[in-house]
Amino acid sequence: MTAIEDHPLRYAMANELHARPFPSVLAPARAAYLAIKPVQNAAGRDRDADRAHLVALLDRFGAPHPQPGATHYSGKIGKHLLKWESHTEFVTFTVFGPGVADRPFDAGTFSVFPDDWLRAAPGVRITSALIRIEALDGDEGIARKVDDWFVPESLAISRVLDGELVIASDFRIDTGGHMRFAVFAREAAGERRTGRVVQRLCEIETYKAMSMLGLSRARGLGRQMAAIDDRLTTLLSTMCGPVGEPAALLQDLLTVSSELENIVAQSAFRFGATGAYETIVNQRIAVLREERFAGRQTFGEFMMRRFDPAMRTVKSTEARLKAMSDRALRAGDLLRTRVDVERSAQNRDLLASMDKRSDTQLRLQRTVEGLSTVAISYYAVSLAMYVLGPLEYRFDISKTTLAAIVTPVVLLGVWAMVQRLKRHLE
Repeated sequence: MTAIEDHPLRYAMANELHARPFPSVLAPARAAYLAIKPVQNAAGRDRDADRAHLVALLDRFGAPHPQPGATHYSGKIGKHLLKWESHTEFVTFTVFGPGVADRPFDAGTFSVFPDDWLRAAPGVRITSALIRIEALDGDEGIARKVDDWFVPESLAISRVLDGELVIASDFRIDTGGHMRFAVFAREAAGERRTGRVVQRLCEIETYKAMSMLGLSRARGLGRQMAAIDDRLTTLLSTMCGPVGEPAALLQDLLTVSSELENIVAQSAFRFGATGAYETIVNQRIAVLREERFAGRQTFGEFMMRRFDPAMRTVKSTEARLKAMSDRALRAGDLLRTRVDVERSAQNRDLLASMDKRSDTQLRLQRTVEGLSTVAISYYAVSLAMYVLGPLEYRFDISKTTLAAIVTPVVLLGVWAMVQRLKRHLE
């Protein structure tokens, strides 16, 4: 084999595909399932606290500990098999035991989780379930049992995996606080196939419950979004007419946009997670390859009637929120454009006024230049008369005649000097 260095994560990533094997369950059997999630910031929770909680349970039964940093664990605790998994927002505990209780869905199986240990959980219960696995004993016997165990109007039952198993549930919480699932397996189904079905049922229930958190978030935003929508509509109506104070209106629009962006940022993770969980629920149901049992509704039909409308509400709220945010941004852009146009018009008028004042100043300057030429010439003629005064006696020329001769020359000279200076400055 050619010597070549492996990527540091090659084996870790390859082993991740096999990190969560399905349990092996042989009918008759029973299972208790628990999913725990922190109320706030579940994705950023302390994973070490989750593992410490698991270790506390294992220590009660003298079971070996998981590896440091582990995200899954499987091992024996007393007479039961424990399966633990850590997910993005929650952790799950599944306990499997042989045989079934005389009383269907007896919560005694759940007693493997001590009360004080449950109270010390680093989170709250998002869901829990009791699962009863029996051998398949004919359609009539199954129909009679599920009618006794579940609420008829909510009952979902179907044959799965080419009719090897029958699954049933009403997705209701019983008096003990648990969901209830029934699995009827043919002997030929095998323990691995039965274990996969049980695992799928737990996943369907967990991801359904996690998806419904998005519905709660969507409903909680309804009143707030309605109030913001009214404010946004009022602002847009104001923009249709003359705007007295565009800057104030723009500030109001920016405030609305900021509130919407804040809601989008706070809801993005929950709505995104809801979409992902919904996809997982539908995928898990699809891989079961359901077939109708005695004309009853299947799990897929139950989800279509009860679960899908809730998910459409979440998607509608998310789309409405995005549309409102886009509308506020477009309105802000339009108003900024309008303000810019008005400012451009004001600047144009200001420039025109400045041009007019400059023209007036130029004309005034030219007038002043003429007066300055006359004034300078006047004083120059006076000085020249003092210089030429002796000629009055030498050549017998009167002062008036000298003034008449000197004045045009001085005027012409002063005018030429002013023009030359003007050209030099320009």
